[in-house]
Formats: sequence, C-alpha cells, structure tokens
Amino acid sequence: MTPGSAPADLRPLTALRFFAAAWVALYAFWPNLDVAVVPTLVTKGYLGVELFFVLSGFILSHVYLAAHGEKRFSYGTFLWARIARVYPLHVATLIGVGVLGLAAVALGMAIDGNILSWPSLPANLLLLHAWGLAPQAGWNHSSWSISAEWFAYLAFPAFAFVAWRLRDRPVLALVGAAVFMIGLYAAFEALAGFSLTEATIRWGALRIVPCFALGCALYLVHRRSSLPRPGWISAACVLAMAVAGSLGTPDGVVVLFGGGLILALASLPNTGWLASRPAVYLGEISYAVYMVLVPWQLLAVNLAARVSGAEDKKLQLFVWLAVVLALPIVAAIAYHLVEHPARRALRGLAERRADRNRQRQQAAQLA
Repeated sequence: MTPGSAPADLRPLTALRFFAAAWVALYAFWPNLDVAVVPTLVTKGYLGVELFFVLSGFILSHVYLAAHGEKRFSYGTFLWARIARVYPLHVATLIGVGVLGLAAVALGMAIDGNILSWPSLPANLLLLHAWGLAPQAGWNHSSWSISAEWFAYLAFPAFAFVAWRLRDRPVLALVGAAVFMIGLYAAFEALAGFSLTEATIRWGALRIVPCFALGCALYLVHRRSSLPRPGWISAACVLAMAVAGSLGTPDGVVVLFGGGLILALASLPNTGWLASRPAVYLGEISYAVYMVLVPWQLLAVNLAARVSGAEDKKLQLFVWLAVVLALPIVAAIAYHLVEHPARRALRGLAERRADRNRQRQQAAQLA
C-alpha cells in the first residue's frame, strides 16, 4: 500500500466498534447477574471505552489528516459533522434517562440518587461533563466519554499538526505515543491516587488524550504499509489482551495490544465475516448500544427485578440474558428513529447552507 491509498471504508474496524461496546455492556450489566464469580476480563470491560478512543483517533486521521496537512481542512465543517454524529442521540438518551428516573421515583422504585442530578444538567447538555464541570456523575453517565470525544474533536487540529509532521516517521510516532501513554498513566495514578482509565467526570477529558494520540500514530503506520498476515496478528492481539487483562497487567499495556488489534484489522480486506453486512450493521449501531445502555439498564433491570422478585436486582441467568440480548434491539430502534435521521438532517442543513453560500459568491462574481 502506498501512502494515502488506504480504502475509504475500513469495514472490519466498523465491526470492532460493536465488540468494544459489547465489552462495556458486559462490564456494566454483570453486577445484575446472580453469580458470585466475576471473570477478570469482565472487570476490564471499561477498557472498551479506550478502544473507542483509539479507534476515534485512527478513523479521524484516516478521513481528515491529509486534508488538514494539505490545507483543505474546514474546522467548522468538521465540528458540525461531529455534532451531527454524536449530539442528537446524546440529548435523546439524556431526556430518556430523565423521564425514566422521574417515573421510577413516582413508582417507588429504588434508583441511584445521583441520576437526576439537576446541578449537573447544564454541563451534560453542553458536553462539558468530562471536563470537571459537573458536580456529580448523573443522567446518562456513559455520555461522559462523548464529552471527552468532544474535547478531542476540538483539539483535533493540534493532533493533526503533530501527526502530519511525523507522517514520514510512523515508527517514531508510534513509539512516542506508546511511551506517552504508559508515562501518563503511571504519573496520573501516582498523583491522583486512581488509574486514569477509571476517570469519568473527573479527568475524563484527559483520559482520551493518550488513546487518541495512539490512534493517530497507528494510522501513520497503516498509511505507510499494510501488516502481513493481519488475521493471525489480530488473533494474537485478542489473545494478548485477554491474557494481559486476566493477569492484572497495567491497563496501558492492554490498550497497546488493543491498538495492535486495530492496526491489524485495518489491514484486512473488506471481505470475510468482519466485513459482512451483519457485522458492519452491528458496528453502525454500536454508538447507540453504548448510549442506550444506562436508560435500558435503568428500565429493564428494575422491571425484571420487580417481576422476578429479585429485590437486590440480582437476576437469574436466563432473565439476565434476556435483558442483555435485548440491548442491541433497543439500540437499533434508537439508531433508526433518532441517530441516523438526525445525522442526515443536520448534515443536509449544512450542505444546503454551503450551496447557498456558493450561489451568493457566484452571483457576486458575475455582478
């Protein structure tokens, strides 16, 4: 592969997004399963968010890096596209959590007292709740990572500036990003007393920085050449992530193996089961899977616990499986009713405005 010749559609990476979301969902729902054993790999499910962050840096570099380096990049258009991508479903799920929380309180159901945190609402609406500006982790708590993504979107020109200057030295960029990640994780834990990979509304915006930088660096490697035997490397990276997570290896090492998985999957051809329509579709609804997780858990677990008599919200296996397996169905509904049409509408609005501006400029030139 020559520089810049990467395919526009990296389908295996789209499919990977669903598995990252499923990892987070398993981590979130496991406490509602009536079992005493918690597999170590499940306890590491929060690292699915790190996979999303690395993927974000990789994909945005894939789409926008050359345009930025060649002075063809429109910052306003970029931000509007990002808003169209994440904001409508964020607002819809925030409202959904509010409605469900109020209904639960009215029905006498027990919910986390911080869910309806009214002082945190403005920061949530402005996507600033991972910047230390929300007093409590309320509402749709999963959306803290969207606030962190928004921070990375705003800072994308800085990431692109560095990446473009290292485009001919991808190995240096990758080593630098890996050293930066490991060093930041170690320094943060020493200073803060907890791991950066556990940060959400406190330091969540910082949490995305090393992962996004790693994604940008991985793209530079991919831009230079494809990996040989990407299928075998993908399998090796998955195994390494599982073993490292089970052995209690530092989170940064697990994330680096995840980066290797992303790089290997990007080298796969757009054929095979990871590039199939079902796998790609699951990847397309992965954002919805992640965003509806909290409202679905709030609704389904409370209802299932009440129906089955599980006062401690510890559900029997088959009841728990029904709740978890229904999550992608609920996500698909949210995707088709809210996410996809809202994204198209907002992008269409921008395109119509751009057309009007072009027409005015042409009229001015002819006058």
